[in-house]
Amino acid sequence: MKIAIFLMDLGGGGAERVMLNLAQGLMDKGIDVELVLVKAEGPYLSQLTSGIKVICLNSPRLISSLPALVRYLRQTNPEVLISALEDTNFVALWAKKIANVSTRVFVTVHNNLSYESQNSIQLKRRLTPLLVRCFYPWADKVVAVSSGVAKDLVFLGVPENKIHYIYNPIVTTELLEKAQASIDHPWFWPNQPPVILGVGRLTKQKDFSTLIRAVALVKKHRLVRLILLGEGEERSNLECLVQELNLTEDVAFLGFVDNPYQYMKRASVLVLSSVWEGFGNVLVEAMATGTSVISTDCPSGPAEILDYGKYGQLVPVKNVDEMASAILKTLENPIECEILKKRAYQFTLESAVEQYTNVMTANSLA
Repeated sequence: MKIAIFLMDLGGGGAERVMLNLAQGLMDKGIDVELVLVKAEGPYLSQLTSGIKVICLNSPRLISSLPALVRYLRQTNPEVLISALEDTNFVALWAKKIANVSTRVFVTVHNNLSYESQNSIQLKRRLTPLLVRCFYPWADKVVAVSSGVAKDLVFLGVPENKIHYIYNPIVTTELLEKAQASIDHPWFWPNQPPVILGVGRLTKQKDFSTLIRAVALVKKHRLVRLILLGEGEERSNLECLVQELNLTEDVAFLGFVDNPYQYMKRASVLVLSSVWEGFGNVLVEAMATGTSVISTDCPSGPAEILDYGKYGQLVPVKNVDEMASAILKTLENPIECEILKKRAYQFTLESAVEQYTNVMTANSLA
């Protein structure tokens, strides 16, 4: 079996990380995997293993890569083409239709598209539900990353028999090994205040402003510090908020880091403050290192990951007071690390790869 995974690039987002993990896991099972990129760029490019073949379409924009992808499908005709993220998914489906090949297309959906469209000012994002309704029925399978995302796809008009949900492949030996790396940051030296960690792109979706405000409330009760890992268009606004709240000595913006897991392992608690999610990779990653987590009870994945509060507190979206209270309670009474690790190990690479191969095999025989 030859499988192609189609992405815009290897930018530092969760979906790209998931697809890289999946590629590695499929390859480890002896499956021929090719990574098809519109542009061979992004921070994850340096993390590719030598066994994964990279095909670069060398297009300046995603839409202009369509002819090159059509040529690739006609020349290579992989058994399955897996794509991720909506714009890339649409191009993959159009390319299959134009190429008229036997390749089966599996599009993966990593976000709650209803909430994403409602909260976006971009016209193409506002139109995503309509485009999904029109083009996702062309897919051989639509893979959602959580049950909540799958239900949202049904709501948007995707045929239920096309949809299958598979939790993201998060826990890998690489993650566990990287978590052991040392950190030369003074906030992690002995006898320092607890570090609260936020990880993700600095966008309105991730709502780090609520987390920063919650930390300001927590500091009225005890000393804490906040580290944010990630880059994005909201950075300057968040930095201004930190100054406004007189937190400049207590909040650090470290940007995108190749190894967030070493920070997760040493943080006292990781907080996911998103307005909406598809899954919530960072929750599983932190739990795999034994670190307690808190999340907003946002659609769609976090509640599923935390088993509706069993493995970490869920707080209302944009509720600063509840988030601050949850942080204080978690710092006082963290969940036992072995319990968190056991839960995280239900989201392993091996489990996801087995489910993907089962779906591909069943789809092939159908």
